[in-house]
Amino acid sequence: MAQVPASAQRQSGLIVANHGRHFLVENPAGERLICHSRGKKSLGVVGDRVQWQASEDEGTIEKIEARRNLFYRQDEVRTKSFASNLDMVLILLAAEPEFSSSQLSRALIAAEEQHITPIIALNKRDLTEPFARAWDWLLPYRQMGYDVLALALADNSEADRAELLQRLSGKTTLVLGPSGAGKSTLINCLLPGALAATGELSQALGSGKHTTTSTTWYWIDEAKTTALLDSPGFQEFGLNHIDPAQLAAYMPDLKPHVAQCKFYNCSHLHEPGCGVMSRVKSGPGPDGISANRYKIYSDLYAELKQARRY
Repeated sequence: MAQVPASAQRQSGLIVANHGRHFLVENPAGERLICHSRGKKSLGVVGDRVQWQASEDEGTIEKIEARRNLFYRQDEVRTKSFASNLDMVLILLAAEPEFSSSQLSRALIAAEEQHITPIIALNKRDLTEPFARAWDWLLPYRQMGYDVLALALADNSEADRAELLQRLSGKTTLVLGPSGAGKSTLINCLLPGALAATGELSQALGSGKHTTTSTTWYWIDEAKTTALLDSPGFQEFGLNHIDPAQLAAYMPDLKPHVAQCKFYNCSHLHEPGCGVMSRVKSGPGPDGISANRYKIYSDLYAELKQARRY
């Protein structure tokens, strides 16, 4: 851990971990030091480029540079930021336990809204029958043009590792997924020992006062051109920050048909001459909308409309 000089001017840095109101900031030399926010609010997120200044034996974050994007979720109670300045979000699912189609769609919509490229990875390829069912279920997402990978991370396959590295090389990627999908296995596959080192750091910072509440940044290569960000788990993924009128624009299977709607302000729920509703069918197809995906749209539209009444 770097020592902060007593009389330092502002320096540039990168937030690589968040421990409550304390941040771990990496300077251009690759040294990492503890910094805290100025004031009561903790506004920084992992991925932020910052200006920091020495403050006794730690540092103080003085400025957060403008962000390219911010991947976050928002419900009626709170906003939870995962990371900023991302190139990709890798949504890791598993054949077992079953994953939520609604949660997957919500994460994809959040990525689309911030112009972040999503990748879907389905783990546990070794579970033949459950994997086949899950892979078939993901057919509409492949037809939408999403990159969908098949993985067996527990096998520590060199082929899987090579395929992941090919996708991730030169990019900053957030790994997102439900409990049991294999996020820890994925990180250890690409960077053995990384999670153990993070656990040691959390203990060193004092687990009682610095519980990890955000994302952690890992460099995959020595040149520091490829980064993998491990995110905290979540049970719900609120999208209250999304305008319901724009929702269809963030769903690639609905978006192409919006131009065919008779009314410019069509909600795609009940209007005559709706281009979206005319494409809804029970089975997936390259030019249609599956009944499951349309239900996700209609349920989420109603949820977002309700949220705007308060």
